[in-house]
Amino acid sequence: MRAMQLHELGQPMQLDETTTPTPGKGEVLVRVHACGINFGDTLIVEGKYQEKFALPFTPGMEICGTVEALGEGVSSPTIGTRIGAYGGAGGLAEYTCIDAKRCVEVPANMGNEAVAAFLVAYGTSHLALERATLKAGETLLVLGASGGVGLTAVELGKLMGAKVIAVARSPEKLEICKAAGADHLINSETDDIRESVKALGGADVVYDPVGGDQFKAALRACNPLARILPLGFASGDIPQIPANILLVKNITVIGYYWGGYTVFAPEILTNSFRELFKIYATGALKPHISHTLPLAQANEALALLKDRKSTGKVVVTM
Repeated sequence: MRAMQLHELGQPMQLDETTTPTPGKGEVLVRVHACGINFGDTLIVEGKYQEKFALPFTPGMEICGTVEALGEGVSSPTIGTRIGAYGGAGGLAEYTCIDAKRCVEVPANMGNEAVAAFLVAYGTSHLALERATLKAGETLLVLGASGGVGLTAVELGKLMGAKVIAVARSPEKLEICKAAGADHLINSETDDIRESVKALGGADVVYDPVGGDQFKAALRACNPLARILPLGFASGDIPQIPANILLVKNITVIGYYWGGYTVFAPEILTNSFRELFKIYATGALKPHISHTLPLAQANEALALLKDRKSTGKVVVTM
């Protein structure tokens, strides 16, 4: 089979011919149709991600594919089932082996690319907004709102009845946020985030995959009893949180690493996927894919995210 493999951290992946894997106990062999690209993949290839992998290895966190073979002890999903799965790595290949418990059958009306663009982005926002107990009528502030996870937070927040303020880097990206349901738009390049949010009544929940100065501005624009979710640091700056602001406004900071659920509660992820697929089947969710590239151009796919030239999701097809 063909697979994109990383042989040296910080260097481009190589398209290699390698042996098709055999599923182990509790695993299924999946013929991959499409793989969603995430900001975490750009960190993995540079050795900057929370998880480390022995070289050489194949990146690619989320896939859509068809089950081709079952490992020992597996009865479901059955051979021929089209599934979506978060594997953490291995998706940028024609075949990969995944824990059968992580696989979820996908709706018949959902295309392969849409499935691959769906799991991490919608799954992250779905559980994040649940943990923040976002309520109808509250104000949700989404930083990095035109990105893969940010755009889904806008969409889901609106479905949950919140007033959504979207922050992005350009008028073009903000228009995409508006189309996803954002009520108010803030340009992070030209507007003062803190003052703009305060003028709109402040934030009750902050969804932050960016970090850095944007986190600091959002924290100071929070209402009393607000909840703030740091879930990534795309700016490259991990903010230090001043405890006095938390104290004065009774603000709750909720640490949130979505991928961690694969270790201590994987069933929470798969249950979330099933619920989200049901919502998708109603037509209420519309994954935004700005770029679709073939496997041989996976390095270019990662560069689109790293250079912030994409909106929504980037997908690699086999």
